Formats: sequence, structure tokens, C-alpha cells
Amino acid sequence: MAGRTPEDLQDDYRKAGFSGTLGFGKRPALLIIDVCAAYLDPEAPLYAGIEAECASIETLLQAFRAKRLPVVHTRVEFLPGGADGGHFYRKVPALKAFDRGSPLAEPPTALAPAKGEVVVTKQYASAYFGTSLASTLTALGVDSVVITGVSTSGCVRASCLDTLQHGFIPLVVEDACGDRDRRVHDANIFDMGAKYADIVSTADVLRHLA
Repeated sequence: MAGRTPEDLQDDYRKAGFSGTLGFGKRPALLIIDVCAAYLDPEAPLYAGIEAECASIETLLQAFRAKRLPVVHTRVEFLPGGADGGHFYRKVPALKAFDRGSPLAEPPTALAPAKGEVVVTKQYASAYFGTSLASTLTALGVDSVVITGVSTSGCVRASCLDTLQHGFIPLVVEDACGDRDRRVHDANIFDMGAKYADIVSTADVLRHLA
């Protein structure tokens, strides 16, 4: 409706029975989705200007490591030519940036996986699709997943939905997720918060861990 404010929209959804609260659970894991040079190199076609979000992710990563809580990283990797990428690879030609051996697929040094941290290699949007992530989280005793990374409308959203559908509480960190356009980011944050996840800030997570 024209002229409706974000506050009006939130109020409308709450009155309709959306936007409940799930909480942090007892043992959260940090999920860092696809943060790599492809989104940080201004010359790359997928560049998303997520430098500030990466700083928030780094803060969370240090906090989870300090508490010795599980950390999971995801990365995208395709066979050159995309034989294992199916129609997704055909639909988004920019995914060639993730062909095996591409430097654009590598994480920044500050967010590189530490020894013993799980790295999930995937070909599709969800961190769960075609991977062992759900089984890994279960084996680690995790009941909630703090979700960060890129892109909010793509792999973050798909992973958020599958986190819920696999029986874990999704907590999407709004200021630690990024997208190519703020409007797309905001729309997806709103919808995930209404239907699938708690939307939290980096500060919220740090307070909980403290």
C-alpha cells in the first residue's frame, strides 16, 4: 500500500500472527556463508560492497572462537564449466567465478577457517542442499545457528529456510549479511524475520555470548 511505513508493515504482520520469537537456544553455531573475494573485489562481477558486514562477521568469529563454540564456513566450488552446477550455473553466468582454482572463491585472511573448523563445499544456494551440514550440526550438539554472509537474498535466505526445516533455530545477523542492493537486503530480512528466523544484530549476539 502506498505510503505505508516499515513500522506499519511490521505492525500489520504481527497482528496477522507473524514475527514470533524463537530465541538463541542452548548451543549456537556460527555459520559464515560464502564470504570470499568474489564479493569483495571491486573488479569482480559479484562485488557487493560488504566490507562493513565482513568486519561484523570477524567480530562474531572471534567471539565464537573465544567461547569454543562451533564455527562452520561454506564455500562454493564448481568443476570448470559447471557440470556439477546444473541449471543454477547456467542461470547465473557470474558463478564462473567459483570454478575450481579461482582465486575469487577464496575467503579474506581475517575470515579464513582455523584448524578444526568445518568447511562445507556446496554448489547450490542452501548450505544444506547436497551436503552433510545438518548431520554435522546434530553431531556437534547444536540447536541454533547464527547466520552470516552473502547474499542475503540468495544463499543466506536459502540456508535460513533450511536451518528451520532441519530443526535448528535460525538467527540471521542483519548487520553481518550483505547483498548487492540495500532494498533487496531489507526486503529479505523483513520476510525472514516474519516467517522463518529471529533477526538479530552483532551486538545482540555478543550480549548473549557474554
